[in-house]
Amino acid sequence: MTRGIGAVALFTLRGLFRLRPFHMRGFAAQLVQIGWLSLPVVGLTALFTGAALALQIHSGGARFQASDVVPAIVAIGMVRELGPVLGGLMVAARVASSIAAEIGTMKVTEQIDALVTLSTDPMQWLVTPRLWAAMLTVPALVAVGDIIGIMGGWLVGTQSLGFNSAAYLSNSAAYLERWDVVSGLLKGAVFGLIVAVSGCWFGIHSGRGAAGVGRATKSAVVAAAVGILAANFILTGLFFE
Repeated sequence: MTRGIGAVALFTLRGLFRLRPFHMRGFAAQLVQIGWLSLPVVGLTALFTGAALALQIHSGGARFQASDVVPAIVAIGMVRELGPVLGGLMVAARVASSIAAEIGTMKVTEQIDALVTLSTDPMQWLVTPRLWAAMLTVPALVAVGDIIGIMGGWLVGTQSLGFNSAAYLSNSAAYLERWDVVSGLLKGAVFGLIVAVSGCWFGIHSGRGAAGVGRATKSAVVAAAVGILAANFILTGLFFE
């Protein structure tokens, strides 16, 4: 296990720092693929999560005459925890599988061997743009998801729970601190890296044939999801202990 972790760590470092030459066209394509095209699923997930969280907090708080804390807890919960984690998991489900399938298919059809024959480094061409694109776009997705999630809570709070709109928004902002937001964005960058590394690693080490690509895709999603949850625990302990 230690050897495997070391191999993945070296793979990640090689992918991050193989910047010369940097393939800007491939990087731009990955910004669209990982970031822009993931926005609908992340936004919908955040919207319904914020709305459900508001209902749950109001229901639980009513038992202790503390239902007024709904705006603050929804905002803090989304920004610190639910926004980064659920956004990362949605990106993992969509992107890690896509990367693993694409690179695995390239391996099966010997396109990676062709790159090597043409003196083109597969790490620079396939891995580096995806790693940097994921690290940059997932925090942006997390930020958008945080806003949409808080607005989902606001929508439920004002339309179903009887909160005043201006008071709800002011309470949400009053209890948020700068570090709450920054910590969530940092988590997003780490989660994006985990997603991209999982997809690239299992894609490049995919077995031959359709079955090999299928196993690589499944393994990439599972590894990314477990990695995100484990990293979230570690980062939460570091940031808020």
